[in-house]
Amino acid sequence: MTGTPDAIDPDATIELLQELVRIESPYFEEDEIVAFVYNWLAEAGLEPEYHPVSEPELTGYEGNNVLARLEGTDPDAPTLLVNAHVDTVEIVDGWDEDPLSGRLEDGRCYGQGACDMKGGLAAAMVAVRALADADLRGDVLFTAVVDEEGPYGLGTNQLLRDGVVGDCDAAIVTEPGPVLAQSDLENPALLLGARGRFLYDIGVRGRAAHGSKPHEGTNAVVDAGRLAAALAEMDVGTHPKLGAGSVCPLSIEGGGETLSVPDACRLLVDRHVVPGEGPDDVLEDAERVADGLGLDSAVEIGFREAPASDVYYGPYLTDADHPLVGSLEAGAESVTGTSPAIGYFSSVGDFNYLGHRAGLPTVILGPDGENVHGAGEFVYADEVVDVARILVAAASDYLG
Repeated sequence: MTGTPDAIDPDATIELLQELVRIESPYFEEDEIVAFVYNWLAEAGLEPEYHPVSEPELTGYEGNNVLARLEGTDPDAPTLLVNAHVDTVEIVDGWDEDPLSGRLEDGRCYGQGACDMKGGLAAAMVAVRALADADLRGDVLFTAVVDEEGPYGLGTNQLLRDGVVGDCDAAIVTEPGPVLAQSDLENPALLLGARGRFLYDIGVRGRAAHGSKPHEGTNAVVDAGRLAAALAEMDVGTHPKLGAGSVCPLSIEGGGETLSVPDACRLLVDRHVVPGEGPDDVLEDAERVADGLGLDSAVEIGFREAPASDVYYGPYLTDADHPLVGSLEAGAESVTGTSPAIGYFSSVGDFNYLGHRAGLPTVILGPDGENVHGAGEFVYADEVVDVARILVAAASDYLG
């Protein structure tokens, strides 16, 4: 049956998943998989287009997203964005098999990026192909984006910069949900929000002296360590649905002379935030902690350099009563026979850009797995099929 969940062919979907997994595609090196996705969509008659992504100042990155739009019959009906990223982390050490094997065993498909997020990408691709045969009132915009795993989420950032999603009314991101949720969940599950994130970039300036007479200098490394410990214990915001924020010192770099008191140190600190904690608040919190320590070193607190001042991961929430959520709940129950669990994401991703910066009601729906970003990563193959079918059912309901 065309244009319905039954149009999703399990064998073809899993075969596509394996093909995607077998393409090495770490962030900034996505050309091969981008071409594959483009050609697959073209062969399906979906008339895809490349969308250039450029960030010359900090990364020198040049690449392409892939876009495909299904036009509905009613210009006043909503437009649904379906977003998936094509990149993965770098292949990690520790694999005892080919990390790009796409091997199937006991319902699991193995490979780096299988769960994050070649599974969600495959589900989105076959769902959009099936929806092309549906009689929809509203549009579907599919965006296969680059660099989600990189430092800035350049692919989805470019969508916002260029106004590509400006006519969208809601979004589904097919990231793996339960494995990265705030609480223990099983699929089917809908994640309706996420905390945000800032990365403190802190400079600590002391005074050099001979290492045999440390009292004559001011040790920037020691003061940076004190500051890192204090930041890790500082009060952070809480939210009834997203939980508590968090602080995690990531690195301290300084010194290195064989017999000198270090006079400079750089400290990087992760800060996950909840609604109500914006950039100014986050800076003021850290400055208050530093001032309270009375360090002899000078401290300069800022954020990691970014392509623009608005390129950061803000927190967001989607109303559980939004029509898209209702459509996804109905779709999940019709496909799986189970009402979906409701949860929230523990970290950040492109969904933050869509939910926070673009202000779109954004829901995460994706197949589950384990060992995300690690050796032995896998995705549950049957959940890839389920997610595709839920997408078709929900989009058909939401778009009419």
